[in-house]
Amino acid sequence: MDDSELGSGILKQVPIEITISVGRARPLVRDLLKFRRDSVLPLDRRVDDPVELYIGDKLIARGELQELEGDQAGYLGVRLTEIIDLRDAL
Repeated sequence: MDDSELGSGILKQVPIEITISVGRARPLVRDLLKFRRDSVLPLDRRVDDPVELYIGDKLIARGELQELEGDQAGYLGVRLTEIIDLRDAL
């Protein structure tokens, strides 16, 4: 095994953080100052709109939110509907 094979094997085991974007909000500062517990912040997306998956600021995929079942009931997951070519994105 040469160094390039060893390096790529190790890199494949490094955990990465993926951020899921469900929407954006642009409240006015005066409205932001009025926020209290149970305030609702409207987003620019509907419940059924796709979410976007990012590594850093790079879009890597899109998908749909779904509630998990079984042992993970109550948790959210993302069903991938579109995957960006990761070789180009990273």
